[in-house]
Amino acid sequence: MEKLLNKLLADLVVEYHKLQHFHWFVKGGDFFTVHAKLEEYYDEINETVDAVAELMLMNGMKPASTMKEFLKLSGIEEPKAGYVKTDAVFKAVIADFESLLKSVVAVKKAADKAGNDLISAKMDDYVEHFTKALWMMKQTTMK
Repeated sequence: MEKLLNKLLADLVVEYHKLQHFHWFVKGGDFFTVHAKLEEYYDEINETVDAVAELMLMNGMKPASTMKEFLKLSGIEEPKAGYVKTDAVFKAVIADFESLLKSVVAVKKAADKAGNDLISAKMDDYVEHFTKALWMMKQTTMK
């Protein structure tokens, strides 16, 4: 389970930085709305990073803690440098949040199998969070 949690942690850290990049470099007619939403998302992800690392420590596991480790473990790709239009931002964030949701579900299944109710319950919170965020973003991108 430690390996799955470290992958989730790495994905979260890379996603945090990716969201911050998009927040800084987003452009388009809905800039103000998207700019604010991206800040909300990266603030939430930042809290989740800390919670997952602390959850690992409470369970006697060692969380990854360097950018080198995070980049090696993460399945989330860093963004390309430069400005990005809002439709491309949402496309990337939806794909990333879907990946994060899969990671959370994998951790939950492993926690359930191991009988670790603490980790399982925390993953339930993240399943709800990412499912709702995905639903909302997909509503925004519907044509």
